[in-house]
Amino acid sequence: MLTDEFPERYVNPYTDFGFKLLFGTPMNKDLLIGFLNSLLHLEHEITDVTYLNAEHLGMAELDRKAVFDVYCENTVGEKFIVEMQKAGQKFFKDRSVFYASFPIREQVKRGDWNYELKAVYTVGILNFVFDEDRDDENYFHHEVKLMDIHRKEVFYDKLTFVYLEMPKFHKSEDELVTPFDKWMFVLHNLSRLLERPAALQERVFTRLFEAAEIARFTPQKRMEYEESLKAYRDLTNVIDTAKWKGHEEGLQEGLQKGREEGLQKGKLEDAENLLSLGVSPEIISKATGLSIKTINDMKMKLE
Repeated sequence: MLTDEFPERYVNPYTDFGFKLLFGTPMNKDLLIGFLNSLLHLEHEITDVTYLNAEHLGMAELDRKAVFDVYCENTVGEKFIVEMQKAGQKFFKDRSVFYASFPIREQVKRGDWNYELKAVYTVGILNFVFDEDRDDENYFHHEVKLMDIHRKEVFYDKLTFVYLEMPKFHKSEDELVTPFDKWMFVLHNLSRLLERPAALQERVFTRLFEAAEIARFTPQKRMEYEESLKAYRDLTNVIDTAKWKGHEEGLQEGLQKGREEGLQKGKLEDAENLLSLGVSPEIISKATGLSIKTINDMKMKLE
């Protein structure tokens, strides 16, 4: 059952606190493992992960730093960055590529090294949609690799970017078939659920709903969550206000443009009528404000 009216029973995964609670703590790493396995379908299933330092400095003192939401590696050394992106950014894709450069550079070895790298995966859970795909409601799961554009084949398979446009996911509980469907449903709806859906009976979801239940939090954890929830709501309000303001400004601009176009059309019609009555272009220009050239052009067309 979904609700938008009652107090939340489960944590909101779009908050910093909620996302890191579910995916960024060693005690809940089985949730992260389950999510990644449902999403990536790797040649070898992920059986364990080790959380790595989420804050990364550049190679030089003045280099920019990166702070990941979740950063880990599996038992074969492959790296995973998992990010919750609550709002669109002008250079979001640039930022995503920049972040991926850190786990690549960290693999540099001293002494003799043949440049062999372990795979790097960046997963972005997006609470917005890409402008170029805004009109395609069915395309929300992007998987991006380096590709040979002539052969239409993957050129390099060790660098992968996965982006999930969450606002486009609309499946109901009855439509959930795959583990990926179920994870998307949970991420999209968790804070609005009053109880665990019957379709989510797997053991990993038992763990998730136990970890996400707000009533189980200590007073300190509850206070931290409420602060994080407030920050999320403030950000959401700012975004909604900006959208509303942009819509209103666009509407006003449209009305103004319409008025101006209507006025210009009226002047042209008046000029045409006056020309048909034999009024000189000079007088018509003074009466309508149109240029004499415009009026003479109209006169030639009428003749």
